[in-house]
Amino acid sequence: MRRHHTYAVITLADDAATCAVWALADDLRTQIDALQTQLREAELRLEHLAITRTTITGLADRIPAQTVAPAGSLELPEHLDYPRILVVFNDTTGPLRARDICQALDFELLPKHVERTRARMKRLVTIGILTEAEPGTFSQKQ
Repeated sequence: MRRHHTYAVITLADDAATCAVWALADDLRTQIDALQTQLREAELRLEHLAITRTTITGLADRIPAQTVAPAGSLELPEHLDYPRILVVFNDTTGPLRARDICQALDFELLPKHVERTRARMKRLVTIGILTEAEPGTFSQKQ
């Protein structure tokens, strides 16, 4: 009888080990499925980034380079406000803020107008026509 009891214990232990291995295998399959999903999503993002890079590179070739006028002054961006902003600077001395320009150009002193004017003045700084000595304070380049 002892042999039968030993065989039963070994069978139970073997069944428990088999169940544990099956459970581990199921868990691993679940993890593999999750990792495959993550991998597909990452590969899709990489494809989108490659498309974006190609698009940006193609568009960058179409952007005209900034040119210098024959007289030595930089060309202004194509918007009516830029020459008007420079007229205000020519008519005054000292630094100006975007709000001052808006008042001089009879713009409503709404935040959207002030911010748009500030952005245009910063663009003039970028192309070398104005300087910004302090944040938000602009003057003509000497």
